[in-house]
Amino acid sequence: MTKALFGAAAMVALMAGPALAQEPLKLEVFHWWTSGGEAAAVQEFAKEFDAAGGQWVDTAIGGSGSTARPIGINRIIGGDPPGAMQFNTGTQIDELAAQGLLRNLDDVAAKEGWKEALPPAFYEAIVRDGHVMAAPVNNHGQNWLWYNKALLEKNGIAEPTTWDEFFAAADKLKAAGVIPVAVGGQPWQLNLMFNSILLGEGGKDLYMKVYKDLDPAAVTSPEFKKVAETFGKLRDYSDPGNANRDWNVATGMVISGKAGFQFMGDWAKGEFVLANQVAGKDFGCILGPGEKNFVMGGDVFIFPKLKDEQGTKAQDLLATVFMSKDAQVKFNAKKGSVPVRLDVDNSQLDACAKIGVEVLQDPAKQIPATDILASQDVVQSLQDVVGEYWATPTMTADEFVGKWNDTVAQAK
Repeated sequence: MTKALFGAAAMVALMAGPALAQEPLKLEVFHWWTSGGEAAAVQEFAKEFDAAGGQWVDTAIGGSGSTARPIGINRIIGGDPPGAMQFNTGTQIDELAAQGLLRNLDDVAAKEGWKEALPPAFYEAIVRDGHVMAAPVNNHGQNWLWYNKALLEKNGIAEPTTWDEFFAAADKLKAAGVIPVAVGGQPWQLNLMFNSILLGEGGKDLYMKVYKDLDPAAVTSPEFKKVAETFGKLRDYSDPGNANRDWNVATGMVISGKAGFQFMGDWAKGEFVLANQVAGKDFGCILGPGEKNFVMGGDVFIFPKLKDEQGTKAQDLLATVFMSKDAQVKFNAKKGSVPVRLDVDNSQLDACAKIGVEVLQDPAKQIPATDILASQDVVQSLQDVVGEYWATPTMTADEFVGKWNDTVAQAK
């Protein structure tokens, strides 16, 4: 009997030992990826993390980053931080980093060669006081124009490469009873559309003077005024229901053929993919119209300081997974973005992503997003100005220019 009990105890120990040794590294991940395409993409990271020995605990907040970020920030400040939290690439993490609430990822970044793998602007965007403070996960082109290929072909419209061609196409769609441009009338969406015009029509030099230098003379220039007039003209090609429309709803209008075009970052492509549409066949994509550049935005994850060692180990594992070549390809294929690493195999990317990757080969065309160039006070305030201009058809371009410069002066 003693031998039997000993044997049973040994068997229990053998069974329990590996289970205890293989207990997954659990980590709560806070993000706002809740649309169909986004949810499918984030599951790729979750699967990779779980396969590597982690346990992804998902906290997804519906809406946009402007809705979710305050919730997560309050948790961090209040002493109940998630293990990892999504931010947009750029200055949004400055305050938390300055308050010493975030872990640095220097060891992981050095071990995995992040500096060598990232575009210089993206590496600089995650460094504060010489320390790596976030893990980048994607490179989102913000200045894309998406269109329904069948709809354009039906109406005898070729892909527009200039703004004159675009408005001619929009007039044809309008005459055919189709909404030319699907617009989500939220300030951040409108600002993306405005910036697409600014870069395509005004060029890189004007864009950088306006956002990096905050140059009032650039804003009062005839070139900037023309950009404002072009943006205002787009009101006539939207529909009355655009106010506060979510971006993915607007994308759905293009997918269904209710609308012809949408100005939106390449996360919109995830919705096309989810609808089983193929880039270059069912939908088309243009960096522009006008000057062809790639506005580099994206997402990063910060890692708040945790009290338990297991949580810290889980953070290191997740940071490693985020930047692994395999996970980068799988996630970005569904997210619509391109891998943030420059050293991954891009051969399996779709037609639109290949356009983006080709443009990114020229460092002169790697244009930092506004979140990287300017403070959040400036960025948010200017988004509101753009939103007000869109919602107020009686506001002139000259009045808009004045409000822009006044806002910059107050936000500095």
